[in-house]
Amino acid sequence: MDRGGCQMSGGGGGGGGPGPGPGLGPDRAGMITLEDLESFSEDQLSDSGNGSLEEEGETMEEDEDQDRLLHYWQDVARGHQVEVSQDMAEPIQQLTSNNQGRSHREAVPFTLLGRKDKCGELLYEKRHYEKGHWACITMREDTYEQSICYGFMRIMRYICQQNSSGDYLGMTLPIVTVVRTDQDRSVISHDVTVAYYLPAEHQAQPPRPHDPGIAVELWPAAVVYSRPFGGPTNEATIMDQISAMAELLDSAALCVHDSFIVAGYTNPAHSNRQNEIWFLERR
Repeated sequence: MDRGGCQMSGGGGGGGGPGPGPGLGPDRAGMITLEDLESFSEDQLSDSGNGSLEEEGETMEEDEDQDRLLHYWQDVARGHQVEVSQDMAEPIQQLTSNNQGRSHREAVPFTLLGRKDKCGELLYEKRHYEKGHWACITMREDTYEQSICYGFMRIMRYICQQNSSGDYLGMTLPIVTVVRTDQDRSVISHDVTVAYYLPAEHQAQPPRPHDPGIAVELWPAAVVYSRPFGGPTNEATIMDQISAMAELLDSAALCVHDSFIVAGYTNPAHSNRQNEIWFLERR
């Protein structure tokens, strides 16, 4: 994997990431994120049995909960033409049990430098992000959506104990993807980097991932121009958002012109997704 290709600096590194061959194999997974799990009601998550507190009964109930959650993910993923493998049952269960009832996630910290509005509508914000550790993986799939799905699921395993600390690390938002285009911004590369910002408690000593395809990198500080948009994220909508942002920016020439970031705040299957397109100011 091209260790330089993940950084929040827009710098190249397209072809070095793991493709759909070695390292991906049978553990590809589906296009579900945290919000899907939180849509469960207590009735859906609880067993309809007698609720025995004996050790054997508890084990059976935990196994049944895992099966229900896995089947739910598989059902939703099937609608997106992806599969969730059986070995995702434990990470799904961990993510659910650690996040139920939480109203928010830790946000990636930034300083607002300015904003531009028109008739009361936000056009874009200018932000400063401090340097920080991100876990990232570069994927190359047939579509952008497939790449972010498979990449996020591998990142999720890292979050859910498949790391050197053996602990659940906690969720942060947004999950970002780095997309690259040609010089004319007319063609998007199939190499997509999915990245997760480590929570504050893990920034000083980031746990190492078990997955060799995931790199934990110290991304440099960056100035970002951010514009919100809703709806799905695919090649067409991303290119439209890049074009729209370029027209709005007074200083577009000062930004990296062939590498951009899509920041996602909600589940990709949600009907009213909350996203941002980020332009990176040249350093």
